[in-house]
Amino acid sequence: MKLAGLKSVENAHEESIWAATWVPATDARPALLLTGSLDETVKLWRPDELVLEGTNTGHCLGVVSVAAHPSGVIAASASLDSFVRVFDVDTNATIATLEAPPSEVWQMQFDPKGTILAVAGGGSASVKLWDTATWQLAATLSVPRPEGSKPSDRGGSGKFVLSVAWSPDGRRLACGSMDGTISIFDVARAKFLHNLEGHFMPVRSLVYSPVDARVLFTASDDTHVHMHDAEGKSLVGAMSGHTSWVLSVDVSPDGSALATGSSDKTVRLWDLTMRAAVQTMTNHTDQVWGVAFRPPGGTGVRAGRLVSVSDDKSISLYDYSGR
Repeated sequence: MKLAGLKSVENAHEESIWAATWVPATDARPALLLTGSLDETVKLWRPDELVLEGTNTGHCLGVVSVAAHPSGVIAASASLDSFVRVFDVDTNATIATLEAPPSEVWQMQFDPKGTILAVAGGGSASVKLWDTATWQLAATLSVPRPEGSKPSDRGGSGKFVLSVAWSPDGRRLACGSMDGTISIFDVARAKFLHNLEGHFMPVRSLVYSPVDARVLFTASDDTHVHMHDAEGKSLVGAMSGHTSWVLSVDVSPDGSALATGSSDKTVRLWDLTMRAAVQTMTNHTDQVWGVAFRPPGGTGVRAGRLVSVSDDKSISLYDYSGR
């Protein structure tokens, strides 16, 4: 398996690019790339040429996360201004504006069916679940306090929730916290199940395997990438190679490879059979905040693609070939 650089766009945004995701293809158009930046904008790009399709304004502070609905029709952007803006991908019309208290919107993701938008709640130590039919708050999943902490401890539960990931069957939601713990929830019952241990620094990104709903990959500031059995609560493997914080992780659609982005300015490709990095890309000149494999599907789309975004304001597109 390997990555080959296809194209890079310098100064794709005016400030650091902190978020990237793929908008699935629809009958009318191919998949698009969505990027969010500290320049307060969200941009849409055509997939293989990285040609700018549109620029969305509407936030008054930097954009920290973007998420695409599985239908490819709508997407959402979350900003440091504490708003989540839900918009029509093709017209940029605002569909809903979700408001949160300050520092309570971080990473977010639609569930596989597209009925719920999960938003990591930052300082509220929770994940908010929004019903995508009504855009009303459907549930709040609270991360429990660490054992032994007193209710009077400053900083609430001592948890600050940074990242969220849905299992491919939509039954589980995982969230990563500033203190390194990962909490697993049963979504249908809105019930906390257990924590996964092993990281001791912030978990800014996590993703379930698309081929096994039990397997969860987590990336941490401790420079390691962990592979968990999220149901059995066990650490299956730990992968090391980055020399600084691992800011982003994504898994290939066939479930055989991982890509990671790090503050060591590199993108790494990991072979999950070997549980080792097989390639390091060094085209960015600053922290790599986002990596994302393009989902399969759409007409004329054969090859695998990976994208990375960075503090250096650039976007890089790679050809990914699996085994």
